[in-house]
Parts: sequence; C-alpha cells; structure tokens
Amino acid sequence: MNSCISINAHVSGMKNCRLTTRKPHSSELRRTTSQKNTRVRSNRFPAPITAQEDNLTLYDMPVSNNGARNRLIIYWKGLENKVNIKSPMELGGLKSDDYLKLNPQGKMPLLVLSSGEALPESEVISQYLVDKFRGEGPSLLPPTPEARAKAALGTRIHDIYITSVQACMYRAMEPQEREGGIAVIAKQLDILEELCEAGPFFVGDQPSTADAALFPTFIFMTFILPSIFGWGDVFFNKPKLQAWYEHMKKDEAGSRVYTEVHSSLQGWEEGERWKKLGIIDQVTKLQGHVWSYGL
Repeated sequence: MNSCISINAHVSGMKNCRLTTRKPHSSELRRTTSQKNTRVRSNRFPAPITAQEDNLTLYDMPVSNNGARNRLIIYWKGLENKVNIKSPMELGGLKSDDYLKLNPQGKMPLLVLSSGEALPESEVISQYLVDKFRGEGPSLLPPTPEARAKAALGTRIHDIYITSVQACMYRAMEPQEREGGIAVIAKQLDILEELCEAGPFFVGDQPSTADAALFPTFIFMTFILPSIFGWGDVFFNKPKLQAWYEHMKKDEAGSRVYTEVHSSLQGWEEGERWKKLGIIDQVTKLQGHVWSYGL
C-alpha cells in the first residue's frame, strides 16, 4: 500500500456530489460478537493454502487490498494447487533481510517463481498469472480491443489516482493532507462511475483484471468512509458502481476476498486503529475541513 501524498482539495466542480461535514455515527463502529469470532487475522490467512513445493509463492496478507487482486485471480482461475499463499511474516516481515533480498522496496504482494525469481507489484503479478495460466479458468481478458482498453483504464485510474492516496483513510498524517486525499477519492469515484458498465462486471459480462484491481479497494472505502469520515453513502448518484459492487460481493471468488479483507478491517477497528492514530480526533474536533461526500 502506497503512502498518501499531499494534494489540494478541489471539490467545487465535482459532479453528482453533495458535501457534508457530518460526524461519523457511533453505531457504524460496532460489530457483532459473531463477526468477531469469524474474523480473519490481518497478517495471516486462517489456514495454510499450500501448493506443490516447486510452484509459485505469493507473499501477502489478508488485509492487503493490492494483494487481494492477485488472490482474486488465483481463486477465479482455481490456482491454489499451483500458488502457495504465505504471509511475509514467514520471512520475518516486510523489512526483514530475507524479504528485502526478494523485494528491496519492502512492499507486498510479492510473487516468487519456481526458479526463485521474484516479481513485485500487484498489477505485474496479475498480468503474469493471467498470461501463464491463460488456459485455466476465465481468461480475465475482455473479448475486444476496446473492452480491454476500458478495463486497463479502470485499473490505471485505480493504481495512479486512488492507491496513491488511499492511506488517507487509515494512516497518521496532517489534516490538510488527509482532506486532500479524501477529495481525490471522491473525484475518482465519479470518474469510475462514468467508466463502469456493470454488465454485471466492470466491463461486460465476464470478470477481468479491472474487477480484481478495483473490488478490494472498494471494500476499504465502503468500510472506512462511512464509519470514520461520515459519508452517508459511498454510492450516492453512482448506480452502476453500486450494482457492480453488489454483484462482486455475491460472486464466489469475490465473496471470499470480501470476507478476507472486511474481516481484517474489523480487526483494525477492534484494535482502535483510528483512535490510536488520532484520526477520529481530526475528523470530529477540527473545524473547517471537508471529510464527507454524498448524502
């Protein structure tokens, strides 16, 4: 996950968007006991997912939205007997010497090939998996050049404009920087609404790498933006994105990724992440900032 960058909030021209300064509802912060008992830990998967020793290994954690795009592709294509999924903690963590030898950036996800060669960067990994296992499961490539370009554009918007600021939802930073990041997310949601086909997938009637890239980050946004930043409805005036998101939650592989990511975010909430980082105080006590978009 990338760090949030400082961007001035330009919200006056944003279409289909109503601004509010509502405080988060405390009821939105509560989770039931049954949900707690079924939660996935944010740094490990609930049980080993193992393939043969000579196959690929994906280093990732359930809470990672970028790694979740790779897991979604693995689940769609039925590759769990060919790709081991392990926590970076098995190598000592992201900043350990063993991990940094494989990825000097100290980021996840990371795919290690059977040859020992390491491939970092989630979209690079996605394209590798789609290419290497093109004959297995859905192709995840739209059928026409135009549709493939639209899927690539959705992924590009996500990777350049959303993941670059997504930390504004959950990391410590100055309020002006956080406010700017939230404004960027709101703007990109409007742009993605125009691009989305909801057919029922993001582009057409079959899943693609665009769905894999976008869906896990939408799990973050729908969990965090209403409960922490007071958004009434992430999908206000965005019926296509809402229909697409609901379909992805019902998809068998999508539902599995939803549980992994959402349960990990619940763990963050129960650990009072947003309180400990001072984010709740910023949102509820500082005047003159716009945190909430939508109804």
